[in-house]
Amino acid sequence: MKPGIPIIQERKFLSEPLNAVDVDGVFEGYASLFGEADLGKDVVMPGAFSDTLRKRGAADVRLLWQHDPGQPIGRWLSIAEDRRGLRVRGKLNLAVERAREIHALMREGAVDGLSIGFRAERARAERPTGLRRLEKLDLWEISVVTFPMLPDARVETVKNVRPQLAASIRRAAVRLLS
Repeated sequence: MKPGIPIIQERKFLSEPLNAVDVDGVFEGYASLFGEADLGKDVVMPGAFSDTLRKRGAADVRLLWQHDPGQPIGRWLSIAEDRRGLRVRGKLNLAVERAREIHALMREGAVDGLSIGFRAERARAERPTGLRRLEKLDLWEISVVTFPMLPDARVETVKNVRPQLAASIRRAAVRLLS
């Protein structure tokens, strides 16, 4: 940033919130996308999660709020790699006050980010791009977050709408509002 040049912050909102989580607190989306650089210049490669998912499974990966280990908000029902990335299906525990708050925010479209907590077991740096290719990860938690490091890592299933259609709706809204 150059001195004397003001920062102009843009805000764009959908006119109608997406019902991204059902009344029971179940939601789906992508916590990571293969081949896409996040804001920290990390790129997750296909197969990066395979060992940890085989070893741990969804039951041993925590569902947290904002990466805070003191705020578990539910559990993961399924976590799997597909051609696009790390597909997740979770359930908020609505007996927990924080989860009820997040449930309300997700249903209004105010919060829909997903973010992974991991330890890199194998990675390689690329020069001159500065990207770090993550080839093997020890995944220990996935959080619902306000601002994900990978902007397209989102809750995407809209109630009564197929996941592919929900993603198409999100892409169209971004194009229209950009």
